Amino acid sequence: MFNFAFEPWMVIAILPEILLLVLALVILVCDLVLPDNYRRNQGWIAAVGLGIIALLGIIFSRTTINNELMWGGMLRNDWFAFSFRMVFIFAAGITALFSMDTPRIGKRGDYYVLFLVSTLGMSLMAMSADLIMLYVAIETTSISLYILAGYLKHDDKSTEAGFKYLLFGALTSTVMLYGLSLVYGFTGTTNIYALAELAYVNQLSLIPLIGSLLLILVGFGFKISAVPLHFWAPDVYEGSPTPIAGFLSTASKAAGFAVLVRVLLAAFPTVAPYWGAYLAALATATMTLGNLLALTQKNIKRMLAYSSIAHAGYVLIGLVAISYLGVTSLVVYLIVYVVTNLAAFGAVTVVGRIIGSDEIADYAGLSRRSPWLAFVLLITLLSLSGMPPFGGFIVKFAVFAAAVQADMIWLAVVGVLNSIIGLYYYLSVLKVIYLYRSEDEDKSLEITRPYLLGLGVLSIGIVLLGIVFAPLFTVANRAAASLF
Repeated sequence: MFNFAFEPWMVIAILPEILLLVLALVILVCDLVLPDNYRRNQGWIAAVGLGIIALLGIIFSRTTINNELMWGGMLRNDWFAFSFRMVFIFAAGITALFSMDTPRIGKRGDYYVLFLVSTLGMSLMAMSADLIMLYVAIETTSISLYILAGYLKHDDKSTEAGFKYLLFGALTSTVMLYGLSLVYGFTGTTNIYALAELAYVNQLSLIPLIGSLLLILVGFGFKISAVPLHFWAPDVYEGSPTPIAGFLSTASKAAGFAVLVRVLLAAFPTVAPYWGAYLAALATATMTLGNLLALTQKNIKRMLAYSSIAHAGYVLIGLVAISYLGVTSLVVYLIVYVVTNLAAFGAVTVVGRIIGSDEIADYAGLSRRSPWLAFVLLITLLSLSGMPPFGGFIVKFAVFAAAVQADMIWLAVVGVLNSIIGLYYYLSVLKVIYLYRSEDEDKSLEITRPYLLGLGVLSIGIVLLGIVFAPLFTVANRAAASLF
């Protein structure tokens, strides 16, 4: 059924992953030989290196895309995987820029190596076509992120964040692994693209199939921070180094969705009505709870954590539609969400580094201390709320349209109502930034070059993705087509 022979194009297909490993080794060597006053440049090496990797991937790896299995059936070379791989590399490059001038992490080579390894794991997650490869990729990603969440070992909140993330992550990973083992036991294969056919050939009943799927969804639900497996996110986001919190809320969440979509559509299409109904209820609960809890937050990182939970619910709407338009809207949403939320956490990183606080009340007078930062937060929060002409508007419209096309008008209505709730707490933050006064208004905030570059790229992206969205939908259409 599958051709597992090795061909030279397979090496070019995984060129970005090979180069990620090479870049990690380069930074590891630099950390050993560079004097202390030059170690900050490791961030530049990581960011520029990731940019080159993305460029080479687009030039070379893109030409090998053929929607076929490779490397013994462990990976699948399709547009869906390629799109997400480029998103992960982009997010990692921006995170490197935001990390450079962050105290206690900016000069640490091991820090950059860890999130590069995590990025490698995410790329393999998006390409995985085998249950064993999938689990190895998830653990490669997760273990690195556990360490990064608790990286500030002298900070009690950071160590608590790392421990909670490890504890809950290990538990849900164990449950997921048990579900994967049941699927293998029932079908006799670990290849994701053979599972559905073998389940039919073996006349597998619905009960074991749905039961094993529910166990698998425990692990995926944790990765995307969906209710009821969302409880780790606020504490982990608050305690983690802010650049890592942004990386967790964007790249890691996108990786979870990439895996979820592939596994459900490829391995469990026969029970789609069942998992579709389950995910519809999950999307409703995730949107509603995330937005309602965000209303009461006083810490901006915790508010963004609950906002991130709510956005997981919006993304699930695209999957619930179980359609070409649904998957297209999901891919588009995740791309815009990654750009937007990275900008939000980047701005929070700058403010927190200078004023030493992440409390929303301490953002009073920010528009006078740094009009540029205030403007970045303005377009970012308005985009997250779904206001035109920013990217967040068009992607919310897309997922709601997918729900309507699938005759799930009630779910689209729930999404619209939740967007209104979200708009309230986003505007509450902007009210503090623009209308409240502070005693420190005469003290300007200095923004270093890496932050200016990262925030500038993201801000332009938020605006362009909301105005010139045809190329974005073209990419998403190709990604969705490779799954159907």
